[in-house]
Amino acid sequence: MNKPKKVVHLTSAHQDGDVRIFHKECVSLAQAGYEVYQLIPNTKSRLEKGVQIVSFDFPVSSRFKRMFFLVKEIFKKAIEIDADVYHLHDPELLRIAIKLKKKGKKVIYDAHEDVPRDIMTKDYIPKFLRKIVSARFEKFENRIASKVDGVITATPFICERFIKINSNTLDINNFPLSEEIQTSDSDWNNRKNKVCYIGGLTKIRGVKEMVIGADLANAPLFLAGEFRDVIREEVTQSKEWKNVTELGILNRNECLELKNKCIAGLVIFHPVPNHTDSQPNKIFEYMASGLPVIGSNFPLWKKIIEDGACGICVDPKSPEEIANAIKFILENPDKAKLMGENGKRLVKEIYNWDIEKKKLVDFYKRLN
Repeated sequence: MNKPKKVVHLTSAHQDGDVRIFHKECVSLAQAGYEVYQLIPNTKSRLEKGVQIVSFDFPVSSRFKRMFFLVKEIFKKAIEIDADVYHLHDPELLRIAIKLKKKGKKVIYDAHEDVPRDIMTKDYIPKFLRKIVSARFEKFENRIASKVDGVITATPFICERFIKINSNTLDINNFPLSEEIQTSDSDWNNRKNKVCYIGGLTKIRGVKEMVIGADLANAPLFLAGEFRDVIREEVTQSKEWKNVTELGILNRNECLELKNKCIAGLVIFHPVPNHTDSQPNKIFEYMASGLPVIGSNFPLWKKIIEDGACGICVDPKSPEEIANAIKFILENPDKAKLMGENGKRLVKEIYNWDIEKKKLVDFYKRLN
C-alpha cells in the first residue's frame, strides 16, 4: 500500500476491549500499516496499540433503544470519521451497510454468530414468534450480506452459509493470541484441585449442570462471568452452590491467572443449533493455558478435544458424566498434564491467531 487505508470498526453491542474486535482484528490491521479506528459508544476516546478509539456518550436503557436509536447515532459518527473501509461487528448495524455503500465506502460484515439459529434460543422472544423472527432476520441478513464488499465469519460453519450468498467470504477463527499461550512448563502439582468456567452464565451454557457436576465430584468450581438469565436464582439457592466461587467479570490477565491455578476448564454448552457447530473461544484459550478441556460431546468438539487428546467430552445434560470427567482429571494427574500439553501444542501449531491474522490482512488487501 502506498498510503495506509483508513479503516473503522463499528460496534453497538460489544464491550470496550473485546478480544476479537480490538485485540485481534484492529491491532493486527494497525500492525499491518492500516490507519485503524474503532467506533464504540460509552467508553473513553484514546489511542491504544496503534488504534484510535472514538467514543461518545449514549445511555442505553433497553435493547430496543440500542438496536434502533444507537445505530442511527453510530452512523452519524461513522460518516464523520470518513474512512475507506467500514467493518460492521453487530447484525443490527446491517441497517446502515447500504447507506455506507451509497457513499462510496467499502463495507465488511463480520458474522460472529449464526444469528438466525441464535434467535431460536432467545428467552426474551416468545417461543411462538421465534421461527418467524428467525426467518425474517435471515432473509434480511442474506439480502444485505449479498451486497457488501465482503463477509468475515468466526467459524467455518458460518462461512459455509455466507459463501453461497457472497463469494468474498472468509472464516477468521477466534484462535488465541500468541501471548496467551503458556510458555513456561509450570509444575502441574502446584495447580489446585479446582475447575473453572469463563464466559456468560446462562441455562443453555450449562451453568446448572456444571454446578451439580462439580459438587458430585467434590471439586471447587470457579465461575468467571456474569449471569445473563433467570437461572442465577435457581443455581445460587441450590445445595450444590456451596462448592462454587462466583468471581464476576475478570479482565484478560485475571483470566490467565485463574486458568493457571485450575486443573480443568469447562465448556458444557447445551445442544442447541447455534452451539453444536460453534467453536467457542474458551476451548482454545483453555488449551493455550495447558488446561484439559471438559466439553460437550458435539461431533465438531470431539474432533478438536478428543481427537487432539486434550480433554474429555461429555453429555452436557448429564451432571454425572461431568462429575466423572472431573474425577478422572483429579485422579489421573499425569494423564491430565499430558492432555494440557497436547492442547498447548495444538494451539502453537494450528489453533493460533498468527495464522488468522495473515488471512485477515490478505482479505483486506483484496479490497484495494
